Parts: sequence; structure tokens; C-alpha cells
Amino acid sequence: MSLFAAAGLEPPPPEPGRPAVASPGNASKPFKDAPLAERLRPRTLAEVSGQRHLLSPDGALTRLVAARSLGSLIFWGPPGTGKTTVARLLAAETDLAFAQVSAIFSGVGELKKVFEEARQHRRAGRATLLFVDEIHRFNRAQQDSFLPVMEDGTVTLIGATTENPSFELNAALLSRSRVMTFRPLDEAALAELAARAEASEGRPLPLDAAARENLLRMADGDGRALLTLAEEVWRAARPGECLDAVALVDVVQRRAPLYDKGGEGHYNLISALHKAVRGSDPDAALYYFARMLEGGENPLFIARRVVRMAVEDVGLADPHALLHANAAREAYEFLGSPEGELALANAVIYVATAPKSNAGYVAYKAAVALAAANGSLAPPKVILNGSTRFMKSEGYGGGYRYDHDEPDAFSGQDYWPQRLGRRSLYKPTARGFEREVARRMERWAQLREERGEEGP
Repeated sequence: MSLFAAAGLEPPPPEPGRPAVASPGNASKPFKDAPLAERLRPRTLAEVSGQRHLLSPDGALTRLVAARSLGSLIFWGPPGTGKTTVARLLAAETDLAFAQVSAIFSGVGELKKVFEEARQHRRAGRATLLFVDEIHRFNRAQQDSFLPVMEDGTVTLIGATTENPSFELNAALLSRSRVMTFRPLDEAALAELAARAEASEGRPLPLDAAARENLLRMADGDGRALLTLAEEVWRAARPGECLDAVALVDVVQRRAPLYDKGGEGHYNLISALHKAVRGSDPDAALYYFARMLEGGENPLFIARRVVRMAVEDVGLADPHALLHANAAREAYEFLGSPEGELALANAVIYVATAPKSNAGYVAYKAAVALAAANGSLAPPKVILNGSTRFMKSEGYGGGYRYDHDEPDAFSGQDYWPQRLGRRSLYKPTARGFEREVARRMERWAQLREERGEEGP
């Protein structure tokens, strides 16, 4: 097999008397026993489902095709949204040779060979569209290898990624490319795709209305997954049978929700859980908690985040929140799955419904900034221990007042370095237990003033 064929790259125009190789736009139809998703792969841009913002008459990609100049592009979106198909069709629409590589299987050596053959192709009079699947899996050096061939026009690059390009791709590569966002297919687009599948098969899906809705939801915005699920339904249903929603779940054995524990979905859902807890919405918090568990997240990762929520967002408004969060973590480690998840769910509910305060968090950050900005200031000598005769002669510990011996067990001394003076960092809220803390601090400020120790 030639490197052209291995890379999916069309060879240069044939010599006289030799047949031409089909382009992406007029390739032969897939075998009849090919998967349904392959048999229904769109053959024109107009057949692509769910990406109207890119492919409508005024869509971004439609305009580029009309201009006959694509430029290098990054296709960002979840699986099954048409990234590979659109890249192939763009090559056909703009009369570019099409080459495809995958970052999972290719290294710099393979890329150099593809680049050289693209140069040969260019010398023969035809430019190349190079589609790189999973481009985010290439390391920095591999990503940098695309820059020269992009800049000299050897290839028009289209890279596909399921991860946020801002985090996963080099700035140099991004600066030379335009990002096109592919959206998950909505219910209307999935319903249209299901109808196309039924027309292609010449038979309806054996599902009642509720089961059909569930099938669309199970696809999770992934067109390829929908067609795979549809094939499973047709294979499993007996002649004349119409499956309901319960039977559908038994047949397809539930498709796992889209969730990559190492990818953006992981961070999106934990962020959603954290913000729902912060916003005191226990129902939304439980939903995202369940989403993460269903996606296979390590429950201890969630437990650690709940502990953080208790510290950062509840704080001293409810000191018991941290106790509950830690107890839930310990209960999960003791019970394991699936019983331990309930302890974590209870902690999520408790922290979400607790009074909220980030006063401790804000005060801590202010203290860190203050310490960093003012160097190694010595504490006042009055609160330092005079452990030797010399230190006592230098004033260490002189005049210190033992608070337990003072009225109200409060001396009101100034504990701050003289150069700084008294500062106010912690400002308790009027919510939960911090109401009591605020009352105490107000009382201490009053006593300082009465005893000649003015506050900040």
C-alpha cells in the first residue's frame, strides 16, 4: 500500500492512460453491511445535521467555501457532531486533495512523509487539505511541526479536537488557525437523523413515543451514537414488537453519558457542582453529583471538592459543614460503593443548604497579600517571650497582660507590628454562626476603645 493510500491522501493526477483516483466528493458508496453511521454519512454539506450556525447560507463555513479559500481551521466539539465528515466535504467543495491522519497513531516521522507527499501533490498542481483527528493529543513539538507547512501553503490544515483549544493547543498553532465550534446535536437534529435512518432502512424504529424520546436523549448529542443505538434496537426487537421506554433501556443497556475524566467534561461538571452548592441549590448540586458518578468519576475526587466547598464557601457561617464533609469522606472510605455514595450525597445537600460565607477565604487571601508585601516585620516585644535575662532587659515580654486575668478575659492589647498598626482582615457576615462571631468582634472593638486601645 502506498503512503498516499495509508494517509488517505489522493495521489497526483495520473499519467495518460491511467485511471483517476476518486475524490472525497465522489467516492463509491460504502458496503451494504457497513455500520449505519457510515452508510448515512452525508455526501454534501447540505446533508450535515445540527451545525446550522456553520453551514446555513450565512454560516461561517459556507462563506469560506463560497470564497474558495478555507484557511487553516480547528474544529472543536464533542464526538459525533460531524467534524470528520465536514472536513472531507470541504475538500471536495474546494477541489483540494484530502489527507487524513490521527494523532493517536502518528508521530513526527509519519507527518514528515505526509508533508513531503503533499509537496509533490502541490507541484503536480493540486493543493492538499490535511485533516488531523484528535490534534490535541500531539505534544508541543509535534504541533510545532505543522507551522512551516501551514505558512508556506503546502497544506490547508483542519485539526479536530474534543478538548478546549485554548488549553490543549499551542498558541502559535492557534494564532494561524480559526476555531469553528461544533455543537452537540439538539433533539430536532437527532430526530431528523433518526428519520433519515428509517428512510434508509425502509422501516420505522420499533419504539413507542416515550421510548423514541429516550433514545434521542441517550444519544447525548452524538449523531454517530444515535445511529449505533438505532442499529441495536433493530437487531434486538422481535418481529411486530414495539419497545417501551423500560424495554429500550434493557435492550441497549444504557449508553454512558459523555464524560472524560481527564478532559474538559470533568472540569465543567465539577465546576457546575461547586457553583450549584455555592448558589444554595441542592437539587442542581445533586444532579451534577449524579452526573459525575454515572460518568465514572472517582467518588473521592468529589469528596475532596465537597470538603473544599465547606471551607471556601460555607466557612464559619456553619462550622459543622466541614465536619459533615469530612465525615462523609470517611464514611465512603469505610462503606465503599454503592452505599458510600449516599453519605457523599448527604454532604452535598448539607453544604448546599448551609448558610454561606467566604469571609474566612477573603481574609486569608488578604493576610497572605499583606504578609508578602511587608517583609519580615517583628512582632511587638510585649508579646514575645523573655526567656533569658538579656531578652528581658531588651523589653521582651515587658508589660504583657495575661488575657485570662483581665475583665471579660480580654486585654485589648495591640498584637500587630508597629509599622503596620492594627488592620482589619476578617469581616464576618450576618449569616449563620458568623452572626455570633460578628457580635463578639464588635464587643471586643468596644472594649478596646473603652480601655484606650483604639481599633483600626
